[in-house]
Amino acid sequence: MTRGNISIRYYYWLSIEFVKKHSKLIFLSALISTIFIVSSITISPYLITLLSPQNTVVGMVGSYTIDTLPEEVLSKVSNGLVYINESGKIVPILAESWELLKGGNTYRFHLKKNVLLDDGSFFVAKDINYSFKDVEVQVVGDYVIEFTLKKPLATFPIYLTKPVIKYPYIGIGGLYKVNRMKQKYDKISEISLTPNKKDLPRLTYKFFANELEMISAYKLGQISQFTIQKKSVADVFLSWKNTKVEKIVDYSNLLTLFFNFNNPFLKEKEVRSAIELSIDRSKFAEVGVMAKSSIPPSSWAYNKDLKDQVFDKELAQKIIRKYKTGTDSAKLNFNTFYDYLDIGGDINSSLNDIGISTNLNVISYSNSNDFDVMLAFLKIPTDPDQYYYWHSTQNLSTLTGYRNLKVDKLLEEGRGSFDQGDRIKYYMDLQKNLDEDNAAVFLYFPYSYTIKRK
Repeated sequence: MTRGNISIRYYYWLSIEFVKKHSKLIFLSALISTIFIVSSITISPYLITLLSPQNTVVGMVGSYTIDTLPEEVLSKVSNGLVYINESGKIVPILAESWELLKGGNTYRFHLKKNVLLDDGSFFVAKDINYSFKDVEVQVVGDYVIEFTLKKPLATFPIYLTKPVIKYPYIGIGGLYKVNRMKQKYDKISEISLTPNKKDLPRLTYKFFANELEMISAYKLGQISQFTIQKKSVADVFLSWKNTKVEKIVDYSNLLTLFFNFNNPFLKEKEVRSAIELSIDRSKFAEVGVMAKSSIPPSSWAYNKDLKDQVFDKELAQKIIRKYKTGTDSAKLNFNTFYDYLDIGGDINSSLNDIGISTNLNVISYSNSNDFDVMLAFLKIPTDPDQYYYWHSTQNLSTLTGYRNLKVDKLLEEGRGSFDQGDRIKYYMDLQKNLDEDNAAVFLYFPYSYTIKRK
């Protein structure tokens, strides 16, 4: 027998004897290790919170490049030339003042002096990189910049609330500055912000391809908060002891049922009225605040005197019987998107109940043009100017075929007036006309839920 075989046999029997002698200790150690590993996985979200109390990691859904980061992030890093206060007044912030020249076509802005960027240099006019269609931008001096429009537009300064960012991500007077970014190909997967004030937490934004990935990341402790509009998702976290759910009304989005006015059946105002009467809005009370207008109650231009929307199935059926002339005369192509298919299905059933036949289609944003009725969210601007939605020359009205000369005139006067008192009158009348026209069915402003670690 060789020396090598003797050594192997020796260590083999030595190991056996060691295990026999210390079996209880080995078993106990293995058990404790297993419990520790399982516990670590289970409580990792708690540990992250405890070990990093000053670091907030926010999850967001979206695909962003260095040039297209969402304003939620940019607004933390920098300011715009102006901002809009709660009463709707435009207030200077990086700008000191402005004036109108050339009959109201040119805005000349005077900038504040001795304002430092995050890189330590002084803020001057050439750092402003705003770019607007049909607007000529001219730097007149270090602290003067001009914007020349083709025609006067009283609401133009509203567009100058966008944060001024010097390439790549150098801000001015923001609460945070960019610390680092992670990119995959040309897409940003993560961006970290460092606070400019002592009492603020560090912020990290992580971007995900879809909501499922983002929710999974929260469960695994990879992010500490995210925002979502699905109540069913928010309800899951109500029982989590380390999590709180905050609910607010999102007045920047409005779920809307649009009509195609090129359809002879829908061109009839009474038919559109019947469709509105057929919808029981009380069913949506859990998901949002009912809407009367495309201008939200939070706006200084909201018309409080608009009538309440009513549900009257019998009257709706009576109207539809009046206008149905054949078996296919009321068959509508009903388009919606997957995210709110449940709401679309409910409305679709309501239409069927009053005698309107429908084809309910789930569509993508690339094939949303072919429809008779369409359920979609309308993005609501901060200012009540909704020229781009309801004026007959604009894309949405071209898509729906909605045209009303009085509405056009009110929109033109509203954005052309520099007096807020006059603008209120125009927008009050605008809402009244859209309501009388049944231009669309304004359903609700959705609730938004922020899920975060305690």
